[in-house]
Amino acid sequence: MSRLTTLAAAAGTDDPATGLAAVAALRRLLDEVEAAHVAQARASGWSWEAIAAALGVRRQTAHRKHAIRGQS
Repeated sequence: MSRLTTLAAAAGTDDPATGLAAVAALRRLLDEVEAAHVAQARASGWSWEAIAAALGVRRQTAHRKHAIRGQS
């Protein structure tokens, strides 16, 4: 079972402690995946506007979140 599948299954449990821990882990995993794709997009010449549109957020939001991680 993949890490994502395992976490998604744990998020659906009736035990609040397990479910909440899984939700937090899913958020961290999704942040990592998003950062990797933003870095790839920037390396490929994408503008912050294009990245923001793909993420469904404002340009300033995308830039603020990801420029800090070294992707100017």
